[in-house]
Amino acid sequence: MKFGTIVFPGSNCDRDVAYVTQTLLHQPTRMVWHQETDISDIDVVVIPGGFSYGDYLRCGALAQFSPVMRAVVEHAKQGKFVLGICNGFQVLTETGLLPGSLVRNQDLHFICDRVSVKVERNDLPWTFAYSPGQVITLPIAHGEGRYYADTDTLKALEDDGQVLFRYCDATGESNDNGNPNGSVHNIAGICDRTGRILGMMPHPERASDPLLGGTDGIKLFQGLLAVLTSEPMPAMSLAT
Repeated sequence: MKFGTIVFPGSNCDRDVAYVTQTLLHQPTRMVWHQETDISDIDVVVIPGGFSYGDYLRCGALAQFSPVMRAVVEHAKQGKFVLGICNGFQVLTETGLLPGSLVRNQDLHFICDRVSVKVERNDLPWTFAYSPGQVITLPIAHGEGRYYADTDTLKALEDDGQVLFRYCDATGESNDNGNPNGSVHNIAGICDRTGRILGMMPHPERASDPLLGGTDGIKLFQGLLAVLTSEPMPAMSLAT
């Protein structure tokens, strides 16, 4: 399975992702420059964290116009997998591949910390290696990571099981004490209705090597790899 990591001017987590997929998991990985238009050789596209285009207009707002994003949209339409991490999550909402938006943190401060995150379900490739309700620890580093959506969108996300990761306290309770940025419904990561597009603010790639003090994040990549290399591929539809 071949991974492709998008590189925008300002990306700063692209090499981190490539280290996980190529060095730790031994999978073919290609760095994809933002001006490229052909990603037909890629199975899983990763839009990494960082400050694409310096976030000069709004996080992810300029990156959505990069030539490569038209190819990413087509990649998604073909039923292939897309992962957006932190700034990548912001890009996915700007392009309309995921609903809602990411706005300034509740306290208006940049947050760099490790947080508790609850896995809501494990019947999708992204969470296959976790247990339902499992509490994991992942790093966050963002100033505009507060997830927001209108009431109807939130209801649809909850009803269809599209919330995959939720901020929580150490006991797994999703409350204000476990919500680092004020995200509605403590949302840390969502998928689209097909289950193939995932956006999340926490950084799983920064919790994948024991040398960094935690490996909860690598299970996201391991689970995806295990499912996508199995035969036959399991059904991917969410609740309707």
